[in-house]
This record gives sequence, C-alpha cells and structure tokens, in this order.
Amino acid sequence: MGASILEPFDRNSHIDISASGWANKVANSNLNDLRQADGLFAIVNGTPPDEGVMVELGVAIALGKTIFLFRDDFRKCSDSNEYPLNLMIFLGLPYDSWNDYYYSSLDELDCEKKAIYKWLRN
Repeated sequence: MGASILEPFDRNSHIDISASGWANKVANSNLNDLRQADGLFAIVNGTPPDEGVMVELGVAIALGKTIFLFRDDFRKCSDSNEYPLNLMIFLGLPYDSWNDYYYSSLDELDCEKKAIYKWLRN
C-alpha cells in the first residue's frame, strides 16, 4: 500500500544483545522512530497485548500520531462489549469513527472505506 515500515528489532539488529544496556539502546531508537513516524500500526493481539506495543501506543497518543489497531485474536481482552481493548487505547482514535481505525482481518487493510487506506492515499 506504499507505507514504509519501521520495525524496532529489525532496525536494531546491529546492537549486541549480549552487551549491557542493549535494551535501552533499542528502546531509545524505537522512541526516536515514533517521534519521526507519521503514524503507528499496532498489532494488539494477546490478553493482554504485548506490553511494548502498549507503551508504543501510549507514546504515539501523547505525540498526537495517527493510530491504527489490528487485532485478529478471538480472545476477549476487555470488560466492555463495545470496545475490544483497554479503554485508554481509544484515546488515540477518533471518538465517532474509531471502528474505521480498527482492523480484525488482513482483508480489511485495503478496504477503501477504512481509515488506513484513506490515510495512505493522502
């Protein structure tokens, strides 16, 4: 679809994970990527979803980045029947159209009515 992907572990494969401080180097590199990114496509599978992804989402929300969520995990991950994840995650999505930014199938990614398709075309 034309997006450039920044995957933290792939981008930091040169860092020696046997050396002290490696995690801090990866995390700081990831933070810099988040600052420079236009948006965040977060895979939020798991119960709860990956803690690192949750931190990335919090940072992206605080930075005002456009956020897209993907969850094709069948397990319930919320006490709400309306929202499939922790309610705080939805601070990063538009109030009235959050479903347009939420994906539960790979087939939805190129749907012209969904947000990521429109966002990448602008």
